[in-house]
Amino acid sequence: MYRQKQQRSSTLTVMVVAALVPLAAACGSQAADGGSGSVGADRPFTGIRWSIDSVTVDGTTHRAPDTARVRIDDDGEAAGSTGCNTFGARADVDGERVRFSDAAFTERGCEKTSMDFEKSLGRVLAGGPLTADTADDRLTLTTSAGDAVRLSRPEDAPLYGTEWTVTAPAGQGRAHLTFDKEAGTVSGRLACNHVEAGATVRDGHITLGAPVTTRMVCEDSLMDAEKRTLHLFEGRVAYRIDHETLTLTSEDGTTVRAVAGE
Repeated sequence: MYRQKQQRSSTLTVMVVAALVPLAAACGSQAADGGSGSVGADRPFTGIRWSIDSVTVDGTTHRAPDTARVRIDDDGEAAGSTGCNTFGARADVDGERVRFSDAAFTERGCEKTSMDFEKSLGRVLAGGPLTADTADDRLTLTTSAGDAVRLSRPEDAPLYGTEWTVTAPAGQGRAHLTFDKEAGTVSGRLACNHVEAGATVRDGHITLGAPVTTRMVCEDSLMDAEKRTLHLFEGRVAYRIDHETLTLTSEDGTTVRAVAGE
C-alpha cells in the first residue's frame, strides 16, 4: 500500500479528507455559513480549520505536527495539510458514512513530519467506515477495531496582528487587511490598491476612518470588488470572529468576509 510515493500520497489525501467529511454533517446556529446534517452535536463544523491532534493505531499514539489541519467548506470542498503535504478534495456525507472524490495533493517529503504518523493516519482514515463522536469542541473518528484520530477546534484567531485574507465579496484577488492595536489602524491591500485607515474597536464594533489608498487602476472586476470593500470605510461596522473567519457588516448590511492567513 505504501510501496510507491504516489500510493502513499493518495492514502494521505484519503485519510485527511475522511477526517473532514463528518464535520460537514453537523451544524450550529452560531455561524452564518453553517451546514446541516445528523453527525455529531449541534455545532458549526463547516468553515472551521480543525487541528489534527493525534492518531492511535494498535494502542500506539502518534502525535500530529502542530500544523496538521483539516477544513471543509459549506459547498463540500475539503482542504488541509498533514503538516507536510497540502491537499484538496470533494467531500460528502451519507449519514455517518464517509464519501470523498476528486482528490488533489502535493507530494513532498518533510523531515519534521513523521512517516509513522502519516502512515498511521492513512491506515485509520482510509481503512473503512469511521464513527464520529463530538464532545467539548473535540472530534474523535474511530474504526471498528478501535483505532482513532483525534481532532480539536482551535481558538479564535486574534483580530489584531492577523493578516486577514478577504474572500467575499468575490473577485478580491490578493486582498488582505491587518489591524494594529497600538497604532489604531487597519492597513493592507484591496483588490487593486493598498489602503490604510484609522480603526477604533469597541463593544463588538469597529469605527473605520477615511481610507487613504494608492491610485492604481486595475481591470474592471477588481475595481468593482475594491469599491464594495471600500464601502465599509468612514463608518461603523459590526465584527465577528468564528475561529479563523472574520465577518465585517456595515449598518446598511454590506458584508465582507476574510480568513486568517497561514
